[in-house]
Formats: sequence, C-alpha cells, structure tokens
Amino acid sequence: MLQSLLRLALGDFWDRVRRPAYAVILIAAVGLGYLATPAKEAGWVVVQIGTYRGTYNSAYIGMVVALAGTVWLSLGGFYVVRNAIARDESTGVGRLLAATPLRTWAYLLAKFLSSVLVLCSMLGVLVVTAVVMQLARAESMTVDPVQLLSPFIVIALPLMAFTAAAALLFEAIPLLRAGLGNVLWFFVWAFIAIGGQSPNAPLGGIGVASVVRSLAADMTAQGVDPQHVGEFSLGLTVVDKPLKTFLWHGFDLSPGFLLGRCALVVIALALALLPALWFPRFDPARAGALATSGTDPGSTPEHTATPAPVTWDDRTSTQARSAGFTTMPQASASVRYGNPALRLLLGEVRILIQGTPRWWWAGVLLLTVVAQMVTPATGVTRILLPLAWIWPVLIWSRLGTQRHEFGVEALLGAYPSARIRLAAEWAAGFALTAVAGIGPALRMCTGSDTQGLVHWLCGALFIPSFALVLGTLSRTHRLFQFAYLPLWYGTVNGIAPVDFMGAIRADGGSPAGMPPAFVLLSAAAMLGIVFLSSAARRTMTSI
Repeated sequence: MLQSLLRLALGDFWDRVRRPAYAVILIAAVGLGYLATPAKEAGWVVVQIGTYRGTYNSAYIGMVVALAGTVWLSLGGFYVVRNAIARDESTGVGRLLAATPLRTWAYLLAKFLSSVLVLCSMLGVLVVTAVVMQLARAESMTVDPVQLLSPFIVIALPLMAFTAAAALLFEAIPLLRAGLGNVLWFFVWAFIAIGGQSPNAPLGGIGVASVVRSLAADMTAQGVDPQHVGEFSLGLTVVDKPLKTFLWHGFDLSPGFLLGRCALVVIALALALLPALWFPRFDPARAGALATSGTDPGSTPEHTATPAPVTWDDRTSTQARSAGFTTMPQASASVRYGNPALRLLLGEVRILIQGTPRWWWAGVLLLTVVAQMVTPATGVTRILLPLAWIWPVLIWSRLGTQRHEFGVEALLGAYPSARIRLAAEWAAGFALTAVAGIGPALRMCTGSDTQGLVHWLCGALFIPSFALVLGTLSRTHRLFQFAYLPLWYGTVNGIAPVDFMGAIRADGGSPAGMPPAFVLLSAAAMLGIVFLSSAARRTMTSI
C-alpha cells in the first residue's frame, strides 16, 4: 500500500511540474526573491522596521525570502495544485483507479503529498534564489545553511501544507471545485495574509509575530529602540532614501511556536483526508458521486489532456452555429438568413452566458437599481462599480477557453475567418461587461461625470481583452480568475496604480487610477496578442 501511494504521489508530481502553469508561478517566485532583497540604493523594500532593515546575511535573507514566498505561493501555488482530482477525472485515470483496491484515504493522501511536493519544489528554488541574492548583494559572504533554511522550514512549509490541503478539500466539494472555489480562496488567502501577521494569530499565523519579536530584541541589543523607528512592514513599499541596517542573528524557535507550526501541519493533513467521508473516488455506483463540474456560473470542465472527441451536445451545437455550421453534421445544411456578423455575435453571446442561473441576473438587476438610488455619482464608482465588475468574473473567465475545454477547437478551426470569430467572442465579452456595469454608467450620466464615463468605457474594453488573452494563451479559466482578483482587490483597497476602471477618485473628484490612454493601449496590445497567437496556432496546425 505504501509503495503504491508513493508511486502515485511521485507520478502526479512529475506530471504537474511539466505544465506551463508551474513554470509561470516559479518564474514569478524567483522574481519575488529578487524584489524582496533590493540593493541598498534601490527605491523599494519588501520587509522593513521603520527606517531600518537587517544586513543581508543568511538569517535575514532567508527570513525575507521565506516570508515573501509564503505570501505568494499560498496564493499562486493554490491555483497550480488546484486540479488534482479533475485531471484524473478528465483523462479517465479515475475510472481505472476506481477498479483498484486503493482506498479512498490513500488516494487523497497521495494527492496531498504530490501537491506538497510541488509547492516544496518551488520553495527549493526560492532557497537557491536566496543564496544567489546574498552573494550578489555582498553584505555578508558567509552562507549559513541552518540560518538560511530554518525560515523556509518553520515559516513557509506549514503554510504550503495548508495550501495543498485547502486545494484538495475545495476540489472534493462539488460547489467549490470550479470557479467559485477559485474566487473564494482569494479572499481566504487575503484573510490569512493580513490576519496572519497579527501577534494574536492562531498557531503563529504566517510567522510574522515571532520574527518581529526577534528583530526587536536584536535592535534593542544594538542600541536601537524599535518603538521609535517605526512599525514592521511586509509588502512592497517605496522608500525615499536607503534604509539603515542592523545585524540580525536569526530568531529563537520557542517551543510554543514550533508546537503551533506542527499543529498547522496536522490540521492540514486532517483537511486533506476529510473528503474521504464523502468522496466517491470516481465510482459511478456510489450515491452522491461528484458532478463533472460545479454549479457556479463559471463552471467548465478542466481538460488537461487531449480533448475528447467532439459530441454534439447543446453547447457544442451553439459553438458550431456561432461559426456558421449547422447543429448536426448532416449532408444538407440548413439555410439561415440575416446578417452573418450579427448571427456570429449573438452566437458568441449565447455561448458565453449559457447556463448562467437566474439568480445571477437578479444580482445584476439589483446592482443596477441600487446604483440609481445612491448619490453622489462618486459613491457609485467607489463602491458599486467594483461590485458590478466582480460579479461576472466566472463568466469572463470562459473567454478564450471554451473551444479547447469542450473539444470543438478543431471543428471551429475550419471556419474561414478566425479573426472575425475572435472579434465576435471579444465583443460578446464587452457586451457582458457593459450590461453588468450599466447601473453605475447610467448614474454617472445623470451626474454629468464625464471623466468617470471615459474611465468606465476604458475598463469595459480592458476586462474582456484581459480575459481573452489569458484564456487564449493558457486555455484554462483559472489564470484569469487568479490574475483579475488582485487587480480588483487593489482597486477596492485604494491602490490607484492598479485601478483600471476609474473607481478611485482624487480630492477634486477626478479619477486617480491608470490614465485612459494606457488602459486603451493595454487592451489593444492584448487583442493583438490574441490574434497573433491564433494565427500562429492555425499555421502550426496546417503544417
């Protein structure tokens, strides 16, 4: 049993690390390691205590990179290890496993271990990055393996285990295994990343409180009063002048802190095995078998292998009709009248919103009605516009992905003008964006908020372009859900440089976010990438 479990975990691990999503998150993690250890003359910092930072020795470099990596990988890593069960289901491996004597708890344990291995491999790359950055910054050339590795083991590793367990648990719950779970995890992660820095965080949080106490002790010993230099900060911060330095020798691992980290690993293991109470392990004979997709508006099957042969179900028929095909492969095609471009657009709209429940449309109507009752118009942009443009996130994530996920890409490849079809798909996304945000737009019209309307239009052009380029390149809806949520969250929290919709206003009432020209150029560049990648794929297919 143990040998089979290890083989399954290792096989799953090697399969995951060969996928593009793994490389993307890994490259981002290496970039984060660079950002976390800026040069002395750099204008930014990730970890600081007021006007001070630690000398770049093994202890401080390891702590900084481990903390930054923990925050990043607990978010990005979740989406990498998210489809452990769905992949087995879509490839047919699950049916084979259902016929073996492998127990359900052993299967879940193998998936949990493989996810932990994936995340730990990313931590390993961060360790190498930390060593390289210590030597590159040259403030301390002595590499102490114990001081360097300790933060990764006691700070990052328990959070990676918890992230892997949460990904497996979400996937085993039918309601959370699709887009809704992806969105929910972002808010869970935000709560952990922010609340986990509190001194009262359970089980030591993300380890910040223990680090701060140790930093303060060393500063006091060196004659620096931490109470007067400023607060501890974890996050990218712009600084006007280089920070002063002090020598940090590493934090003492108290028994209470170590016990809390061990408890977090035990909780993660329990969460990973909890689905054994209801998970059917792909056995169709068991009642309450897992549905092939979630019930949220953005649920779509996550194919990770070669798509299954085309079947002419309702959605495939709609895909084909939107490209000008008949609904069945008959010898005599039915004749349709009307404008072909309009038919194509209506077909793409139907594809995009197909299966959207009535309660979702009721939410759009509610936001529209409330927007007309809220004054002034700036209140609409600050509150209701972000709400309106988070509501369709699961539907936007379908753009550029459904042809691949439903196995009709080869069929639609025969359409004579792929550019027109892509333009119609983008236009369908734009129409959805405009409908979702129509309430705030009407309120800006009645409030004579011309600048707000310009930014609203730019945002309505930006969102479908962003969704389409990420969906086209990745062929999975998870990448857009992962990338869009931080932009939206930053806008809600008043971070003007990421505001693409004009929600944040300056003192005079004018939008303080991205310039409209920059947003429009970004949207145009993303559409250009979509058309170029589509043309390249058609060329590769025809060769």
